[in-house]
Amino acid sequence: FLLLKISIIFIIERLPLNNTINIKIKLLNENAKIPAKNHDLDIGYDLFSDNDYLLTAQSVTMVHLGISIELPNNIGGFVLPRSGLSSKHLIAPINSPGLIDPGYTGELMVPLMNYSNVDYKVECNERIAQLVAINTQTINFQQVDDHDKSDRSTGGFGSTGKN
Repeated sequence: FLLLKISIIFIIERLPLNNTINIKIKLLNENAKIPAKNHDLDIGYDLFSDNDYLLTAQSVTMVHLGISIELPNNIGGFVLPRSGLSSKHLIAPINSPGLIDPGYTGELMVPLMNYSNVDYKVECNERIAQLVAINTQTINFQQVDDHDKSDRSTGGFGSTGKN
């Protein structure tokens, strides 16, 4: 009983007390907006266009955000599609997920692909994508002659069933 109590205290003491990541941001023009989330439990922060853009059907348009950020070491940024824009209008970042490395401090831009056959007008300050921060670790690759056996092994690309 005493051992269990000590173990629980040990675990609780090592839980992170603050999950906030501080990211430095620079607004590059008067239309730029700081990324924001709509709900407390959202993981993605909406990214806003800094101007009006015409997304021509079946083509890519580079949409500027008018912001630059400085990510802390070991923090990466994934730029992901917004579900409504992609499902209703067939518009999404062509390189999704786009990766922002910690060393990049230039203007953020999103290459939006209009997969539809209809042009789409992005309004200034329209939510066009979302940013998710990821905490990373350094990876050391260890070359081996063979991998440990697993239930899955080399099965991939639908090997576990239709759904």
